[in-house]
Amino acid sequence: MAGTFGNPEIVQEEVDVLLIGGGMACCGTAYEIMRWAEALKAETGKELKIKLVDKAAMDRSGAVAQGLSAINTYIGNKQDPADYARMVSNDLMGITRDDLAYDLGRNVDDSVHLFEEWGLPIWKTDAEGVRHDGAESIREGLPLLKDGGEPVRSGKWQIMINGESYKWIVAEAAKKALGLARIEERVFIVKLVNDKNDPSRIAGAVGFSTRENRIYVYKAKAVMLAAGGCVNLFRPRSVGEGTGRAWYPVWNAGSTYAMAAEAGCELTMMENRFVPARFKDGYGPVGAWFLLFKAKAINAYGEEYMTRNKEMLNDYPPYGQAAVPASCLRNHLMLKEMKEGRGPIYMDTVTALAALAETLTPKEVKHLEAEAWEDFLDMCVGQCGIWVGEDVDPREKNSELMPTEPYLLGSHSGCCGIWVSGPTDVGAPNKEEYDGIPAHLPSGWNWGYRSMTTVKGLFTAGDGVGASGHKFSSGSHTEGRLAAKSMVKYCMDNADFKPELDTSVEQLAEEIYKPVRTFLEHKDYTTAIDVNPNYITPKMLQFRLQKIMDEYVAGVATYYTTNAKMLEVAEYKLGLLKEDATKMRAKDLHELLRAWENYHRILTAEAHMKHIQFRQESRYPGFYYRMDKNFVDEENWHCFVNSVYDKNSKQWTVFKRKHVDLVDKSKLFKPAAH
Repeated sequence: MAGTFGNPEIVQEEVDVLLIGGGMACCGTAYEIMRWAEALKAETGKELKIKLVDKAAMDRSGAVAQGLSAINTYIGNKQDPADYARMVSNDLMGITRDDLAYDLGRNVDDSVHLFEEWGLPIWKTDAEGVRHDGAESIREGLPLLKDGGEPVRSGKWQIMINGESYKWIVAEAAKKALGLARIEERVFIVKLVNDKNDPSRIAGAVGFSTRENRIYVYKAKAVMLAAGGCVNLFRPRSVGEGTGRAWYPVWNAGSTYAMAAEAGCELTMMENRFVPARFKDGYGPVGAWFLLFKAKAINAYGEEYMTRNKEMLNDYPPYGQAAVPASCLRNHLMLKEMKEGRGPIYMDTVTALAALAETLTPKEVKHLEAEAWEDFLDMCVGQCGIWVGEDVDPREKNSELMPTEPYLLGSHSGCCGIWVSGPTDVGAPNKEEYDGIPAHLPSGWNWGYRSMTTVKGLFTAGDGVGASGHKFSSGSHTEGRLAAKSMVKYCMDNADFKPELDTSVEQLAEEIYKPVRTFLEHKDYTTAIDVNPNYITPKMLQFRLQKIMDEYVAGVATYYTTNAKMLEVAEYKLGLLKEDATKMRAKDLHELLRAWENYHRILTAEAHMKHIQFRQESRYPGFYYRMDKNFVDEENWHCFVNSVYDKNSKQWTVFKRKHVDLVDKSKLFKPAAH
């Protein structure tokens, strides 16, 4: 039986491998790890004890929860992994780990083939060049991708799917491989624990049930930390009854970054953030409209701002001269229109659909219009509601676009996260090059186990892996699989290791339930429980955090601008907020969840602020501007910015790491204009 609210039951368990998260990355790890664990058992008789713990439920956990209409990373047989690594580097203004991107590129298609094998309907083009959606492709008996089937591409790397049940399909395979007995849902892991005898090694993790008064304490040799990116760090554009409406899933609270930092991991590129341009208010996706329907973004006067402002790209060589300018630079050109009074910005759906109607049959047009709506139904139902409520027919009325508040992530068009060990087999000792990759990786890029962080035994994938964006759903799943093999090897190599927590179970339990204790001690001091001088509600504390980040760390309030002085104010206010966060209350389990999400967000916010403060340039114009350093400085800052947090002193150490190109980037760019 679970304990009472103030006196929770404590459940302790010792495992070999602990998987934290239930999104695409952890589903990839869960599926793949059993292959290697079973092989180990067959060879040695040793059976690994494996446990997956998810804050939510795997069927609808993570960024793919609501579904998707496209898989954004599929290489196919007409491109190669080196081209993929080039694209990733260019879109992130040149600062990425080519070894990680290349390794992902050469493995990602295998995950996509598995998705199709498990039942995911994928659009295909038949021998006559006619496009068929996923259901039609199955009915027509078109070949699977792995057998030479030709996908319908909405872009160079994207393929169309019928993806409302995408996550269900992937989760089902993970659960079937792992077995339900190895899965614990509705348990929020909030703290990693280092080893008592070796602080540089992981020993376990602790968390609590979001349904029962129960605390879970796990000891583990190897831990996969894949709990997503960070949302609601900044004040969102949507307010009132729209509060909480965001582009990336709201349950991503920076837990991956905060828990890794407290465990002593080296973080990388935490200054990077993503500010997607999305359909206004509903945050509806724009990718299919741009790529599949060939729609253009225009200002209020019908002008294409990418054409009107193209000379601005010359200020950012070589990235502005790429065939496809970096995502941040496209935002940069849009923001000029908004700031100079030529807004609102629109997606010209009317012209795009009319143009398609001239080349397609009426049946094809009807199907395409249905897909335009399904694009939202697959992954952003709220946008459909807004279009219906505002009488928007995309054939007759254009829709507003708006850049969102910033998000921190490592699997989409962002690259913040944790510094990890790269592949061991990239390159060949007796050759200068192997598949376009130099034989010898730079020092400090590999330490034996793919995807392991700088803390021994702690692995990550998906949003957790820094300096390697554009993984998306298929890439996150692939990274989880790559890590799985390494985790089994790590357990084999450390078979005699007995993890010992550096903090007592009683102390950990007391720390986790501190917001509950605060509430129970002071709740009767006032007649209204939400108004009390002895505690702050998690909701109010989150409002304060969002206001600080929005106004001083380049949020929407300042058109994504900041400077050294504003960052100093943010640093001071975040310090005060950290003090007040110790007084958060939790009147129930839901508030306890919100309180711990806030702890994680605050530490993530601090990392983000510290990195922007350290990098003396504006590496991502359109995503943020250091107005006192409003330029890209290739000579001094073409490097990684990394950091380490000391949980005892509460201090950050931020430093440079040398950047090295492993694939030739020159073919991406046109000569700079003069």
